[in-house]
Amino acid sequence: MAKNPPIGDGHRNGAVRDRSQVQNPVNGNWIKRDTITGRFIDQKSDGTPFKGVRKEK
Repeated sequence: MAKNPPIGDGHRNGAVRDRSQVQNPVNGNWIKRDTITGRFIDQKSDGTPFKGVRKEK
């Protein structure tokens, strides 16, 4: 079986599935969203986008 060393370093290989993110035009925060239900899941307050999550247009 293939490994992606070093094992256990906490990084993800590939993108997060069934998630997308969009930037709130009012406050500039990035909001993570479930693509299946359309519900908002999480919001980042520091103004940087989520890592590994695709962006909506």
